[in-house]
Amino acid sequence: MNIEKARFNMIEQQIRPWDVLDLDVLELLVVVKREAFVPLAYRALAFADSEIPLSNSESMMTPKLEARIMQELAVQKHENVLEIGAGSGYMAALLAHKARHVTTVEIEPELKALAEKNLADYGISNVNVELGDGVQGWGDASYDVVVVSGSVPSVTAGLLANVKVGGRLLAVVGSAPAMTAQIITRTSDVAYSTVGLFETLLKPLRNAPVPSQFKF
Repeated sequence: MNIEKARFNMIEQQIRPWDVLDLDVLELLVVVKREAFVPLAYRALAFADSEIPLSNSESMMTPKLEARIMQELAVQKHENVLEIGAGSGYMAALLAHKARHVTTVEIEPELKALAEKNLADYGISNVNVELGDGVQGWGDASYDVVVVSGSVPSVTAGLLANVKVGGRLLAVVGSAPAMTAQIITRTSDVAYSTVGLFETLLKPLRNAPVPSQFKF
C-alpha cells in the first residue's frame, strides 16, 4: 500500500467532503500518522471510512469524525484538555499537538496500556493516560476543553462540572439512530449554552447512564 497516497485520498475523499476545510486540521492529519495508532492486524484499514476494532469490543472513530471534532473544538496552545475514552491514543495525539496538556481517561486496562505505548512510541509527552470510568466526570479539576470519545444519551452533571467557565465540551448525544454532535459552552458557574453541530452515529460510551423511559 502506498501510505501517503492512501492518506491523501482519505483527506480528499472522506474528510474534505464532510466539511472539514480548516487547513490546520488537514495539516495535522498529515503530521500525526494515523497508522501508528491502528492495531497491526487492521493497519491496511487505517485510512478507511470505518471504525477500526480495538480490544473488548471498543473501536477507533472514523477518520472524518475525528477530523470534524478537531475542527469544531479549535483547541489552542494554552488550553488543557480532558478526553473521556482513550482508545488507541490517536485522538489524544491529535489533541496534544494543539493543546498545552491532555488528560485522557480509559476504562479498559488493556487499552490504557495500548494508548500509553502508542503515545510514548510517537514521542508525545504532554498526555497523561488515566485508568478509570470518566462518564460521570473526572475528579475536581476543570478544563478548557472536554471531549467525549463515545456517544452518551445525555451529558452527565459530572462532566459538565469539569468544564471551566468559558470552556467547552463536545459530545455525541442521543441514541441510535438519532445522535447529534453537540458543543456545550460553560457561560457561568451555573449556566451552559448548547449548539447542535451535525448528525452522526457513534458507539456508546461504556456505563453511560440510560435515561428513564417513564413519562409523568
